[in-house]
Amino acid sequence: MAATSLAVMTPDGGLSRYLTEIRKFPMLAKDEEFMLGKAWKEHQDPEAAHRLVTSHLRLVAKIAMGYRGYGLPIGEVISEGNVGLMQAVKKFEPEKGFRLATYAMWWIRASIQEYILRSWSLVKMGTTAAQKKLFFNLRKAKAEISAFEEGDLHPEHVKTIATKLGVLDEEVISMNRRLSGGDASLNAPMRADGESEWQDWLADDNAVSQETQVAEAEETSLRMDLLQEAMAELSDRERHILTERRLKDDPTTLEELASEYGVSRERVRQIEVRAFEKLQKTMRAAALERQMVEA
Repeated sequence: MAATSLAVMTPDGGLSRYLTEIRKFPMLAKDEEFMLGKAWKEHQDPEAAHRLVTSHLRLVAKIAMGYRGYGLPIGEVISEGNVGLMQAVKKFEPEKGFRLATYAMWWIRASIQEYILRSWSLVKMGTTAAQKKLFFNLRKAKAEISAFEEGDLHPEHVKTIATKLGVLDEEVISMNRRLSGGDASLNAPMRADGESEWQDWLADDNAVSQETQVAEAEETSLRMDLLQEAMAELSDRERHILTERRLKDDPTTLEELASEYGVSRERVRQIEVRAFEKLQKTMRAAALERQMVEA
């Protein structure tokens, strides 16, 4: 898929330069995208694939910026998203009638999220359920209490977040330092003149932004449908424990559930893990079945 040509289009040479370069690739009209998709699918035309990929590099960058606060190099996050985009182009079926952006968003996000999960051990984010929860919810918790200070959090903010997320004050402080170290602001100037910011180069004035919003709504709706179907396959106890532990903003503790069911904390944890694994398996099977039906 024109891998040699794409190799130079990576963020390794500097994010500002990369964002500038990818804006040079024109967006595709629906009919043009359809013809390029057919050319790739039916004839393996590398030039068609290259145009499909490069016209969506801005979409990858925009999605990747949503993951910029996880303590990982944003250039690597974008690169992983580009891998997902190329997989989407490879499997794109234009005759189904939807735009590539709608389909590619799934692959881009999946690739980025997989990279983040793989990188947990590298950035030593912790392995307990509470630490993982802290990892993915710290920024949201800070926003809810307007904790926007640079550097270390105010002691009162630390205590509030620690109480809400069920972790130690020291864990909040440590995680905040790790995440803050890799957090790049979209409002940071790209050049010394200060006239342009990163976000200016991610925005698009055409219909792609509307398409993205529609795709996000469709994705959310589909995931909720799959989740509801999968939850119905669990026992009442599994469903209740999983809901209390994984689907609530303020999860119930193992101690509380253990007391409610008259079992040990470890037993509750085992039921939670088993239920989550069953949920994932059922959702994957349901998603695959839908893809086969749509095909």
